[in-house]
Amino acid sequence: MDEKSFSGVELSPWLVRQCATIGVRSPTAIQAHCIPQILAGRDCIGAAKTGSGKTLAFALPILQKLSEDPYGIFALVLTPTRELAFQIADQFAVIGKVVNLRHCVVVGGMDMVAQGKELARKPHIVVATPGRLADHLESCNTFNFTKLRFLVLDEADRLLGGSFDEQIKTIFQNLPKKRQNLFFSATITDTLEKLKCVTGSEVFFYEAPTEVATVEQLEQNYVLCPKDVKDAYLVETIRTYRGQNKGGNILIFTNTCKNCQVLSMTLNEVGFENVALHAMMKQQQRLAALAKFKSNTIKILLATDVASRGLDIPTVELVINHNIPKIPKEYIHRVGRTARAGRNGRAISLVTPYDIKLLQTIEQHINTKLTEFKLDDSEVGKIFTQISVTKSEAYIKLDEQDFYERKMINKRKKWMMEGLDPDEEEEKFLKTIKRSKKTKKNKKQKDQ
Repeated sequence: MDEKSFSGVELSPWLVRQCATIGVRSPTAIQAHCIPQILAGRDCIGAAKTGSGKTLAFALPILQKLSEDPYGIFALVLTPTRELAFQIADQFAVIGKVVNLRHCVVVGGMDMVAQGKELARKPHIVVATPGRLADHLESCNTFNFTKLRFLVLDEADRLLGGSFDEQIKTIFQNLPKKRQNLFFSATITDTLEKLKCVTGSEVFFYEAPTEVATVEQLEQNYVLCPKDVKDAYLVETIRTYRGQNKGGNILIFTNTCKNCQVLSMTLNEVGFENVALHAMMKQQQRLAALAKFKSNTIKILLATDVASRGLDIPTVELVINHNIPKIPKEYIHRVGRTARAGRNGRAISLVTPYDIKLLQTIEQHINTKLTEFKLDDSEVGKIFTQISVTKSEAYIKLDEQDFYERKMINKRKKWMMEGLDPDEEEEKFLKTIKRSKKTKKNKKQKDQ
């Protein structure tokens, strides 16, 4: 191996050798720019396209500094989704194996007592989602961050976008003022721009110099379809693609947990074996589904946007957008699950007449025109009735599985954690649903 390829980033030889074991023999642009600055002790804001090696850009310098002065808890990595937390922890574990790295993953859906015990043992690296870590900080005193050296916010735009404000506030109140802050994201937003101003002159800011927000190796297509026939077009898209490509894995994104579950059941019924990944599933089920997909045991994964951030699954060759994201950056994150690290990939978006403006906004944002993915409309017509009936049956089965009861249990837990009365909040929630249904019914009657 040519170790000089890493000479410019001042990494220790043992780290270079560890990188080689996972096939990383030279730094990516974001790694080459950020690693020396982080090693020099500067705060860092890094933005580059998904698949550009952001995780190693912060993991490598943290591990080098840790090896020079090992103690726990040395670094805290915050991330918006549970799956991404496990993936980041895996990368730390592989690279840090030779220095006997101890790490801990703190996310919802797992045993809180077991996590508390792990934190009490002072692991070197803590990778966490904000909600569960804030719960630990508020409910126990068996650990602290007083000697924390590094704070990392991965997918920082989402963490600082408003959804996690209360939890982030709780966490920051428990962190030492003297620490090194590292913020990484695939997309630059107003939030990160403001952060750049607030952090002052000592912060190092790197943004990948490119006018195209998606990689050149990604072929981007659309399928124009009527709204009511979208699911039949989805099936025909998969069939057509499979006729051209027998092997590659397919990742299908949809907008809600309910849609994700119903579509998964429907596709399984019509012969496309798949697994689902969404927030209504237990954490062990989510990890099991991801493991089956990553290991190629099952080649189709249906997911909500919990899978759009940071997940690195090299075998994904096709991303299908069952719905068009309302925000262009979410489209970028979704399609970034394929064509990673120089590999080729394709993204196909199902577009109804109602989505044309959203599509045009995305095209302007990524500076790329999507081309049509040709389907045989007559084949769609042949399967339309079968798909509609199968989907209706899936809805009935979903009701029988107490899907909505589980959803309400999760909501009640959330309200309790926020200090609200769950009975009062449930009553308000049901009234809102009732009003929404009434509004939709009235609108439908007017349209008719």
